[in-house]
Amino acid sequence: MKYAVWSLVLLLTILHLDLWYWEDSRLVAGIMPVGLFYHAGMSLAAAVVWYLATRFAWPFDDSEDAGSGGAV
Repeated sequence: MKYAVWSLVLLLTILHLDLWYWEDSRLVAGIMPVGLFYHAGMSLAAAVVWYLATRFAWPFDDSEDAGSGGAV
């Protein structure tokens, strides 16, 4: 799963470079420029990928928390 998350991060990085919507003046639902709508979708996708990264690919070491007792 770790490699799948990294692949999604790479895909989002590539898709973030949207050269195709810079000059497009169409509106989505009559109020939002299509480029802004694209970036809103990218933000939601990035949030989902970040959740997956923290859930499945985050390094976790039990020995760090073993003796701390919760206090810093």
